[in-house]
Amino acid sequence: MHFLSQVAHWFTTSAHWHGTDGIPHRVLEHVEISVLVMAVAVVVALPIGVVMGHVGRGGLLAVNVSNIGRAVPSFAVLIVALQVTHHIGAVPAFIALFFLAVPPMVTNAYTGVREVDPELREASTAMGMTGAQTLLRVELPVALPLIMAGVRTSAVNVVATATLAAIVAFGGLGRYILEGIANRDNVEVFSGALLVAVLSLGTELGLALVQRWITPNGLKPRDSVKNEPIAGAADALRPAPTPP
Repeated sequence: MHFLSQVAHWFTTSAHWHGTDGIPHRVLEHVEISVLVMAVAVVVALPIGVVMGHVGRGGLLAVNVSNIGRAVPSFAVLIVALQVTHHIGAVPAFIALFFLAVPPMVTNAYTGVREVDPELREASTAMGMTGAQTLLRVELPVALPLIMAGVRTSAVNVVATATLAAIVAFGGLGRYILEGIANRDNVEVFSGALLVAVLSLGTELGLALVQRWITPNGLKPRDSVKNEPIAGAADALRPAPTPP
């Protein structure tokens, strides 16, 4: 309880809420680099995964990219980026986080589009849709939940790992952890880690709400029949029978 009271005192100390080393400023820095990384990663990764899923090629590449991205530590990428760019601050941090964000989005986008019910594609072709129309009107709406799951995974990973940016003299919440370790201040280390955990949880919950909001009603999970929405969509796309 004594340790928790020290943590509470750390958060209620006025000096920790003002200036460039205050919590609002550090949170803003953390959010800024996370949003920038995610914005660029979405623009790069999602089109690649979606196109590969649509044409049915590159599945092995998508899986390998995901595996490599998970296997290579972000800290190692950060150090390599630091040595290659000869810069400290945002540049190496951005590179490391970008390579962390891309793999889940590529893999989920590919898998989501590739696993669309073949009957949906056949029905859209029978209706005279082009390949692009099938992708935009049929495949993407159906694959959207899985695509968003990849975005959520990447976003949470980026927010949590952005603490490493403090190692290369960037700001963010990692500064509290790094300075706490340097000063042997366990209260500051715990408080910084708690802020990162809260921000990561908020990111997950926020994107979960966004995913639910943008997912078509017919594709939202139902307790009764799990696959009912997709089957219903396939039936809706089939041409109406010609009356006798």
